[in-house]
Amino acid sequence: MGEAAVAFGLLASAARLHLVWALAQGESDVSGLAERVGGALPAISQHLAKLKLAGLVRSRREGRRVVYLVDDPDVVTIVRLMVGQLADRRTGRERDTAAAGPLRGLGA
Repeated sequence: MGEAAVAFGLLASAARLHLVWALAQGESDVSGLAERVGGALPAISQHLAKLKLAGLVRSRREGRRVVYLVDDPDVVTIVRLMVGQLADRRTGRERDTAAAGPLRGLGA
């Protein structure tokens, strides 16, 4: 249970969750991740180091580059499910708000 709490604690950071989400779409080096998620290279590197220590991501060398990836399909599934569910909820709320039209906020 403690390991799960640590993993979810790490994913509670928007920056780290975004990194895992990006890596769930495909492997990347630090520069590519910085471009994809926006952020300074040193900050991205620090977040990746924490994720790597927790076993949520791993790295491998390709010549001079270090490539990061999520190789645990369960981590990918959990992150995709979490992000997908929240996106579906947001879309549903936006749809409900739009359907209420001008009566929105009037108890209708």
